[in-house]
This record gives sequence, C-alpha cells and structure tokens, in this order.
Amino acid sequence: MKAALLVLVVLLALVATFAVQNPGIIVVRFLTYPGYTSLLVVVVAALAAGMVSAGLAGIPGFFRRRSEAAAAARRIRELEAEVGDLKGKPRGPTPPAPGGAP
Repeated sequence: MKAALLVLVVLLALVATFAVQNPGIIVVRFLTYPGYTSLLVVVVAALAAGMVSAGLAGIPGFFRRRSEAAAAARRIRELEAEVGDLKGKPRGPTPPAPGGAP
C-alpha cells in the first residue's frame, strides 16, 4: 500500500512538472472538428483512456478467476464433508491376516 502511494505521489509530481513546463495551447483535430486545449489535457486524457482500456481488457480474466475460485471452494467443501463422513463411520471387520489362524 505504501509503495502504491509513493508511485502515485511521484506520478503526480511528474504531471505537475509537465504542466508547468508546457503551458501552451495546442490545436487538436478530430475528423473535421478543431479544438483548442492544453497539452496537459491531451496527455492526461490519453493516460485515462489507456487505463480504462486496460481495465476493460482485464475484466474477462477477473470473472474467470472468480468462477474458478468458487468451483475450487465448492470442491473443497465437498471433500471435507466426505472426509468427515468417512471418519464418522464405524469400521467394518478387519480382514484376516495372511497365513493367520481361521
């Protein structure tokens, strides 16, 4: 947790440095529509879009791992119940020893 906070602080310091060193306005064109904005806005928007894309790409794996964990937990409960049943059953007669008396 402390490492994540440290990375966040360093990232914010880098963004603040970038913003101070690049205060100019740029023209952003999308298809035929021009827009005027700061370079920082463009960079932060691209970063946010990348983070959202990465998060969306990870969703199928998240649900697959959650499903596998639920199936494993269910199997563990079944096996524990089976072990409990086997321990609780009275033992049958012991088989005769080889070469033993009748």
